[in-house]
Amino acid sequence: MIRYASLVALLAFVAAPIRIVAADKRPNVIVIITDDQGHGDLGIHGNSVIRTPNLDRLARQSVRCKNFYVSPVCAPTRASLLTGRYNYRTGVTDTFLGRAMMHPDETTLAEIFRANGYRTGIFGKWHLGDNFPMRPMDQGFEESLVHKGGGIAQPSDPPGGDSYFDATLYRKGKAEKSKGYCTDVFTDAAIDFLKKNRRRPFLMWLAYNAPHTPLQLPEKYRAMYGDLSRRQFPTNGFAHTNDFEATARVYGMVTCIDDNVGRLMRQLEDLKLGENTIVVFLTDNGPQQPRYNSGMRERKGSVHDGGIRVPFFVRWPGRLAPGREVTHIAAHIDLLPTLLEACGVAEPANVKLDGVSLWPLLLGETINAQPRNLFFQWHRGDEPELHRACAVRSEQFKLVQPAGVNTRPTNDAPFMLFDMRVDPFERNNISADHPEIVSRLRREYEKWFKDVSSTRGYAPVLIHVGGQEDPVQLTRQDWRGPRAGWATNSLGHWEVLVTREGHYEITVDYPPLPGNATLHLVIGGTTRQAEVSSGSRRFKFPPELLEAGPARVAAWLVMGERTFGAHYVTMRRGD
Repeated sequence: MIRYASLVALLAFVAAPIRIVAADKRPNVIVIITDDQGHGDLGIHGNSVIRTPNLDRLARQSVRCKNFYVSPVCAPTRASLLTGRYNYRTGVTDTFLGRAMMHPDETTLAEIFRANGYRTGIFGKWHLGDNFPMRPMDQGFEESLVHKGGGIAQPSDPPGGDSYFDATLYRKGKAEKSKGYCTDVFTDAAIDFLKKNRRRPFLMWLAYNAPHTPLQLPEKYRAMYGDLSRRQFPTNGFAHTNDFEATARVYGMVTCIDDNVGRLMRQLEDLKLGENTIVVFLTDNGPQQPRYNSGMRERKGSVHDGGIRVPFFVRWPGRLAPGREVTHIAAHIDLLPTLLEACGVAEPANVKLDGVSLWPLLLGETINAQPRNLFFQWHRGDEPELHRACAVRSEQFKLVQPAGVNTRPTNDAPFMLFDMRVDPFERNNISADHPEIVSRLRREYEKWFKDVSSTRGYAPVLIHVGGQEDPVQLTRQDWRGPRAGWATNSLGHWEVLVTREGHYEITVDYPPLPGNATLHLVIGGTTRQAEVSSGSRRFKFPPELLEAGPARVAAWLVMGERTFGAHYVTMRRGD
């Protein structure tokens, strides 16, 4: 495992010794992460159209990591940020269909800081499991106000759907109806957390779900960008799309985030907390839609830099020199060890971290950096597959095999090689000129893939029923199977663990029926049926005795020749 020479080597399962900061001097930590905001969606990165004065100011006040990498999509990035480990070790391999649930025995940043006397709070997006024992409140966050699943207006919404305005959110696991636009609501909750905890150290995780689709925003922010189809864009790569309406909406959503970050930073100063608070800003992956992306190749979902290279700013007045730039490669796995060292918190024992502390680099120390490689992979499917949509990044070179994101390549897709020092936009494939580098980096990738896959394998993470969460609502966000999806005719199942034997009341929700249908319910070895009438949306089965242990849950309707899955299954313990 690679470590910088200025640090004490971390043995595989032993926490490294680290300096301890007096309790009353420990810095606060705020991590701000946005959803699908690309590298180019900031004025400071050369975008002369978007308005981000507060984020640009934060960047100028920070140390910036020029070559900071994340996963191509959001849930894998979040798993690595919170654990310091590659997401394949944690059970998180995708964004839905049961593959965005993190194993509950993973040690999170929140759990470590909470155990060291910090107050912990999360506001916004979690996306690592909606049910016990995977919720934020189960994983170290004392305060939480979050939406479910990967975003608002997705199948994890409560029955009837939801919107970015007045959304149903979950405070410590309990549903409550918010009032206002989600970005404002999450910032309000973050500011309340600041005020309540200003006299003790805190860790705040502020994870905006914007500018992820659906592109819903207050009209005043949409109006700021007028009709972009009539605006004269600069010629340096801006006009990548004719969908200027989507671009205008994204830019408006980012400007709303910018206003809210400004509001948060002003509150931080008003409370006289600015000097002793580390503020980190980053995004979770590249942009979802085609638009200006700092000239980089591709976007969200790709292992080219346009999908995985993102902004990363760290501000700590008086400790970090503003305006400096770190050019060494770094990644999401480095956030946890960096914050631990900065705050004088020991790394957890018996946890294999993949990341390294960037703290010496952020301080500007002259170090003898050991060579390191960073690894990235993502594609749809039930389990990760070798050589499919993957990349290796060293300080100088990047090996990329981008094929197979949505469907498996039909043959052995070729790898491309880029010299990132002279070709940072990945334009000139030099693999034919340097086969020895291709072979070396490919072997390193294969070694890494075998290592991370052997950590725990890819067996499904189980949703617990009958325990601390009651009732448990299962949604299409987490169901599995070859026909699982979000379409009308999708069909899937859930893997659960019944933690206590007893009688359970099962309620099934489904879209309004245009005719009569037969509802089927399977739990473990038990099968039940019911006739449901046209226009109905819900059916409640009488209590069913369930044995403790793992079980598969499935519910579907048959209407003539049509078969389709239920949208929700709610399990409530009756005794």
